[in-house]
Amino acid sequence: LRTHGASFFDELVTESGMLRQQVEEALGELVSLGLVNSDSFGGLRALLVPADKRKPRGSVLGARRRGRILPFDMENGGRWALMRRLQATPELKTKEAAIEHMARTLLRRYGVVFWRLLAREAPFLPSWRELLRVYRRMEARGEIRGGRFVAGFSGEQYALPEAIGQMRELRRKPGEDEWVSLSGADPLNLAGILTPGPKLAALTGNRLVFKDGVPMAMLAGGKVEFFPALDPARHWEARKLLIRSAAPRQLADLA
Repeated sequence: LRTHGASFFDELVTESGMLRQQVEEALGELVSLGLVNSDSFGGLRALLVPADKRKPRGSVLGARRRGRILPFDMENGGRWALMRRLQATPELKTKEAAIEHMARTLLRRYGVVFWRLLAREAPFLPSWRELLRVYRRMEARGEIRGGRFVAGFSGEQYALPEAIGQMRELRRKPGEDEWVSLSGADPLNLAGILTPGPKLAALTGNRLVFKDGVPMAMLAGGKVEFFPALDPARHWEARKLLIRSAAPRQLADLA
C-alpha cells in the first residue's frame, strides 16, 4: 500500500504473493489499528462477516452453500488505502488547545451544551462539529456526561456532572417568584430559540424579563410586549422592570 497506493483486494493478493486468507487477516488487523481504510463499506462489512456467510467466488467453492448468503465479499469491497494523518504542527496544537478552552468555557457557562443553545454566541466561536470532537473526548475520559438532558431538541448533548444534579433539584423546587432583566445582546437572550414565543433581536437597547427562568415580557424599539404566560395583573411589574433597566442610571434613580 505504501508503494502502490490505493489497491483492490485482488491487487494486494497478487503483489504481496500471500494467500487470500492471509491478506484478509492482515487488512483486518490494519483496520482495527486505524491504519487502513476502504473507499466503500462493502470491504469493511466483509471483514465483519465469517467467510462461509459471504457470496461464493464463482465456481471455486464448488457446491452451493445452504443458509443465508450475504451479497458482498472482499473482491467487491472497493480499494484499500493507508489512512492519512495530520502532522501535529505547533499551529495545529495551538488551534486544538483554543477549541478545547472554548468548549470548557461554554460548559462552565451553561452546565449543559447542545447545538441550539449556541445560537446567540459570537460568530468567532468554533463550529459545533469542532466542539463535538472535544466533548466526545471529554466524555470518553469520564470528565463530562453525554445524554438527553433537555427535552425537545435533537442532536448530542453534554453536561458537567454537577450540573445534572442541579437541574434535577431545580425541577423539584417550586418557583420563588424571582425576576431577572437582561439586555437583548446577552447570550442568555434565547427567547423564541429555547423557549416558546417571539424572538428578540440581539441589540443592546432591547430588554427581556424572566420570571423563574421563563420569559415574561420584552422591550423592543421602545415598545413593551408581554408573553401569554404572564398574568395581566402583573403587567405593570414587568413593564416597570423593563423600563427601569433600560433607562440611564440617573433617570432610573429618580423613577
